[in-house]
Amino acid sequence: MVQGGPIVQISVILFSILGLWIGARLLVDAVVRLARQFGLSDLVIGLTIVAMGTSTPELAVSVDAALKGAGDLAVANVLGSNIYNLAFILGVISLLKMIPIEKSLVHRDGIALLASTLIGGIAIFDLQITRLEGALLVGVLVVYTVYLLRSNRSSSTVTTTQPFGDGGVASSVTERVSFRGRDSVLLLGGLALVLVSGDFMVVAAAELARGVGISEWVIGGTIVAAGTSTPEFAVSLVAIQRGSLGVSVGNVVGSNIFNITGILGLAALVRPLEVSGLALETVAWLAGISLLIVAALWTGRALSRLEGALFTTSEIARWILGILGLVG
Repeated sequence: MVQGGPIVQISVILFSILGLWIGARLLVDAVVRLARQFGLSDLVIGLTIVAMGTSTPELAVSVDAALKGAGDLAVANVLGSNIYNLAFILGVISLLKMIPIEKSLVHRDGIALLASTLIGGIAIFDLQITRLEGALLVGVLVVYTVYLLRSNRSSSTVTTTQPFGDGGVASSVTERVSFRGRDSVLLLGGLALVLVSGDFMVVAAAELARGVGISEWVIGGTIVAAGTSTPEFAVSLVAIQRGSLGVSVGNVVGSNIFNITGILGLAALVRPLEVSGLALETVAWLAGISLLIVAALWTGRALSRLEGALFTTSEIARWILGILGLVG
């Protein structure tokens, strides 16, 4: 329970976002170094740990919301995060610099993005996600991950780990501190920070929604979604600064696939999810944005500044319409 009015609850949400960002970066940075010590390749690390690590906040918030019976918050967080990732993060990155994308990334991962969105939409269509559907969603993620690990990857895709490697945002801080068991301590500390921050965010967001008369669905799909997407935003910004333009898109696409299959699946396994009819509107919006992104990449294999401006504007419009109660 977060006592106080809207200002206090908003402050708690903002501090929770900071906690989620710091915790996720510490966790992923530590796990990457530990994985390398055990001889795992950058390919394995990039396709599994980095993609899933940047989605740790979404996982913590959605599972915690499921445990509390807040199905709207759990599902809206995932769908809202996916829309925010595609429309706002890629839009802003494209405004900074036109992003050329390799053909293999567009064809394989673009199709996987659309397929995962379709599968997630089917699971949500009856306004509930059962444990069986949750297990099937997790199964889809496992199959996709195994396929990726067995496929031959291009050198640009292997560099997905660069934002978390030496010189990355997190490592520039954590590399300065060295002691025995450092990475294990940072891993556990980062995980604890993410879990605690996620719990505070869920409680504060639910109370804020009730206090100001905005539905949990809208709060979950906007403020909470943007907050849990801070690691993806950070990775994309670091990637473009380092010249890894393809990573900016690969990070977002990979996280979106994990969100809608792994996170929704795990949340439903913890507790079956029931959502309001607003979910169908948000699924339709996500499907539309996903189609437009993939179409833009498929035709030109690049995101232009004009396309970036349009996608960013669409996300701002979604927030405004949602707060006004005109759309989910």
